[in-house]
Amino acid sequence: MISIAKPDIGNEEKEAVADVLSSGMIAEGKRVAEFETAFAEYAGVENCIAVNSGTAALHAAMLAHGIGKGDEVITTSFSFIATANSIMYTGARPVFVDIEPDTFNIDTDLIEESITKNTKALMPVHLYGHPAEMRRIMEIADEHDLVVIEDACQAHGANYHGKKVGAFGTGAFSFYPTKNMTTGEGGMITTNDEEVARKARMIRAHGSQQRYLHEMMGYNLRMTDIAAAIGLVQLSKVDGYNAARRKNASMISEGLKGISGVTVPTIRDGCEHMFHQYTLRVENRDDLVKKLTQSGIGTGIYYPTPIHKQPVYIEAGYIDTLIECEKAAKEAVSVPVHPGVSKDDVKQIITAVIDGVE
Repeated sequence: MISIAKPDIGNEEKEAVADVLSSGMIAEGKRVAEFETAFAEYAGVENCIAVNSGTAALHAAMLAHGIGKGDEVITTSFSFIATANSIMYTGARPVFVDIEPDTFNIDTDLIEESITKNTKALMPVHLYGHPAEMRRIMEIADEHDLVVIEDACQAHGANYHGKKVGAFGTGAFSFYPTKNMTTGEGGMITTNDEEVARKARMIRAHGSQQRYLHEMMGYNLRMTDIAAAIGLVQLSKVDGYNAARRKNASMISEGLKGISGVTVPTIRDGCEHMFHQYTLRVENRDDLVKKLTQSGIGTGIYYPTPIHKQPVYIEAGYIDTLIECEKAAKEAVSVPVHPGVSKDDVKQIITAVIDGVE
């Protein structure tokens, strides 16, 4: 089986973990600080705050910006549920906007009509590793005095017109095992705002800057030195991982060029897509998934039910109709593109997709 995802953990990561275990300092310590410094340099920002998940990064970032009860945050429904849940955790309310059919990202032409007096922030998602249209998003934010929080959980290293995602507003990254780089589980907040960074550090540590002195309500969102040690090694490899993903994606797209019934991923001018997922659009998705499974090829459907159609959100009163979002949920299917996919695997994937859509 050619798996849809395959974390690459080697001897360097194992040795780094062994060093931490031998040191006796397992909780948040110098390895976390080193990882924050290294990731800040990589992302092109002044401050990084390591936490224990991508969801925690989103949640803490919003709290650090003062987002809470009565506020609204405009975002997309075509994402993992943590995008919207992290807004709900603060007491604020997600406001969903439809997506672009080609990039699967938030449609910036629809954002302004959803802004109200309660809108506090915009939360674009760089879905599958393709940057959202950040130039327009930042223009809208400036015009309406809004915070921008980037859900970059799937977009490590993704680049928009020469600037990495997560460096436009306040960014949130995930290091879940299937991501382009991993710490086992973990997350990172990126920001150039010193006050936001200060508050985020307090929020992750029970609201304290000084031990046993708690200035605000906080949580235990800290990353361990074990996770950070893995992250430091993975960070040194992520550009290579991403290059392999882009190469595999290019070969698959070339092999599927002109094939009726299948739409390959778009890469907008000025954008570097990091292909956390390589996602096709097909009308006969169930038939294709069956064919690929029979051919020994793993698939992923991200996401079969948009957030606004999830039972918990329907119960919360959401009755949105988002045409492109709902259509994408029926047509999107991802095939393997990770660095473990070989050239022969790519040929097998191309052949199976063509057979599956004919």
